[in-house]
Amino acid sequence: MSKDLLISFQSAYSNLELFPLMERNEMERFRVEYGDDLIADLNQLVEDSPNGDSKIVFTGHRGCGKSTLLAEFSRQIQNKYFVVLFSIADKIEMSAVNHINILFAIAVNLMSEAEARRVDIPQSTKEALYKWFATRTRTEEYNWHAEGEIGFNLLKLISSKLKADATVRDEIKQEFERQISDLVARINEIAALIQVATKQDILVIIDDLDKLDLSRVNEIYKDNIKALCQPNFRIIYTIPIAVLRETFISTILATETNDQIVAMPVLKIFEKGKNRFPNAQPRPEATKILGEVLCKRIPVELILPQTAEKIVIYSGGVLRELIRISKECCRICLRMIRRNSTAEVIINDAILTQAINKIRNDFSIRLGKVDIDILQSVFEQFMPNDPKQAEFLDLLHGLYVLEYRTEETWYDVHPIIIETLSRHGAIDVR
Repeated sequence: MSKDLLISFQSAYSNLELFPLMERNEMERFRVEYGDDLIADLNQLVEDSPNGDSKIVFTGHRGCGKSTLLAEFSRQIQNKYFVVLFSIADKIEMSAVNHINILFAIAVNLMSEAEARRVDIPQSTKEALYKWFATRTRTEEYNWHAEGEIGFNLLKLISSKLKADATVRDEIKQEFERQISDLVARINEIAALIQVATKQDILVIIDDLDKLDLSRVNEIYKDNIKALCQPNFRIIYTIPIAVLRETFISTILATETNDQIVAMPVLKIFEKGKNRFPNAQPRPEATKILGEVLCKRIPVELILPQTAEKIVIYSGGVLRELIRISKECCRICLRMIRRNSTAEVIINDAILTQAINKIRNDFSIRLGKVDIDILQSVFEQFMPNDPKQAEFLDLLHGLYVLEYRTEETWYDVHPIIIETLSRHGAIDVR
């Protein structure tokens, strides 16, 4: 087989991992200038917080680039604030996330970051805090004086228990369920110690809360938002875009955060309705950004220009979908190279068609009649008949429906699903 071609596609395949750009070297290699207005919005809300304890909600479709943007934002302000950025998915089993272990995770990560940066907190105070953590996570047997970095190693052990030990999580929940103020007081104590020592205000950013199931989100935000807003420092929470369609929860969020809700929009490939016309031309601003994303990950000699443009259009403007489609194309090419060692393989329209068919099948297998009816109304009206319908919210959460924001908010069906609707006779795309 062509070893050089195989290696080139393997490298491109590796570049298309569906992970946010968190490390500086990843940002330098792959980041495209996008979302500067959103960073400015977040910066304004953080900087102009009147009491230094603002709570900000950051939302958007899964895979639209929120994690990468938050990582870049945290880098830009890290010299002014004591920034603690963590993914809830790294700290707690997603099916077990609740408001209590979110707050407990804030406490653990504040202390861990203080240890990592060697923040000057009196040793007796630190040991009292370590013992508080240890008692609540069944780590009292930890050998306090056997380790050179006592606190750091203890906190790593506590983090692993919080992630993997359901018994520990249950005990933490039981202890603080009716005494949430005690947990908040401990969090505020840790934050105050850090602020005094560093002379920096605290900013905590919690990523991946938007990836929770909607039922879990309801429990966390609908019933317990007041508890999440109690810590005396700035916090950015992430939520699924579908949550904002539910009047009761969105009203609570707006009230408790003083309307500090920032939405990251999907890149608008076409103006509203333009993609329904033959030979419609995509918006050059959007294709330029997404095209640059592809160029940074796939060498131009491995993909035809017209195919790259079609990948952009099929993505619907969602970065995650752009990466997913491209990765599937690379998988097909890698299989072809291994089957035929002399083949001159390039990502072309035929390979893209195979990739789209595979992804379309993955999408379509979960659709029922009610889903088809909702998607039909979205396609025809750019709006569902009932935006609060649970099935619509699930489709929005699952990227079957994409939300676009201009001077109005409107919706469209994911481009890959349109063929499915046509095959069901729900729409006519001739």
